[in-house]
Amino acid sequence: MGKSTGGKVSFQSMLKDLTEAAGPPGFERAVREVMEQYAAPYADEIQKDRLGSFIARKGKTGPRIMITGHMDEVGFMVTRITDDGFLRFHPLGGWWGQVLPAQRVEVITSKGRHLGVVGSVAPHLLEPDKRKKGVEVTDLFVDLGVESKEEIDQLGIRPGDFIIPYSPFTTMSNENRWLAKAMDNRLGCAVALGVLQELSEDGVLHQNQVFSVGTVMEEVGCRGAITSAQVVDPDISIVVDVGIATDSLGTTNPHADTKMGDGPLLVLYDAGHIAHCGMIDFVKQVAEEEGIPYQFEVITGGATDNHFIHTHKTGVPSISLGVPTRYIHSHSSILDRRDCEELVRWIVAIVKRLDEAKVKEIQGVFAAK
Repeated sequence: MGKSTGGKVSFQSMLKDLTEAAGPPGFERAVREVMEQYAAPYADEIQKDRLGSFIARKGKTGPRIMITGHMDEVGFMVTRITDDGFLRFHPLGGWWGQVLPAQRVEVITSKGRHLGVVGSVAPHLLEPDKRKKGVEVTDLFVDLGVESKEEIDQLGIRPGDFIIPYSPFTTMSNENRWLAKAMDNRLGCAVALGVLQELSEDGVLHQNQVFSVGTVMEEVGCRGAITSAQVVDPDISIVVDVGIATDSLGTTNPHADTKMGDGPLLVLYDAGHIAHCGMIDFVKQVAEEEGIPYQFEVITGGATDNHFIHTHKTGVPSISLGVPTRYIHSHSSILDRRDCEELVRWIVAIVKRLDEAKVKEIQGVFAAK
């Protein structure tokens, strides 16, 4: 792990440690411990809610600005152990069966981590009509190379243990590109920490309270967003999550073209949240004043934690920002370092301008006249 006390830590170090931590929905403790270690030198207070979401506060007065990334990654839960020692599992979060066969996974138990592979029936043995159909997650299993259920018992593996992809963080030949599991959404966690760190630099002033939050169980219904918003009680919400890059072969979005390396994303719409028009105008103005490139994103088939945060109490002006990412919800997602760094710079600039007057102005956009 990178530094835990004092000194500025690189964004790459934080993202590496976060992506390599194990944390599917409901099992985010290891990720929270990484966030705690990185936030400790900069936060005035660190707490968690009763579901386990991480909350680090900097500042003691002024508007309450909530910057959120979810800690959980898509994974699996062990549900059954066969007599031959194979593991049946249930997905935690959205998985497409095509990306799973023959991929390495780790089974995490109270006694340790065990490497296995996702098994399936070989296509050579399938009838022609079945071979043409997509692979169903329910047909898959984990093969740990053992010969019996008794060996599984000796390893300490039980139903209820969790399974994650095995995919170490890697800098690619193009050194601006990083590859790892769990970019969705350790990216958001790293950005929340990066903003906290930058705001702690000498001479950086912000007339507000900043809450860097890592939520639990976003991939199964944004559950930590509900509970953490109860704790933070935000005046403004900024959710950070990955977006879908459309710059690889065959990938298109009729609503938005997004390219890695062309800047962070401003999400206008997703299935659970429409960006607040006052926040859209404000963050666009900040980006233009700071010379930060950005791209518009529209996501019709998914939602973020703002789905619930923006309806907290009487409503919270909210915006979702992100980074274009290839191959999310798989073992190997790719994103661009420059987009990450520009996103941190953008949010820091946003926070510095969110004094009480600006927050009241944004909150008043829909006020009765």
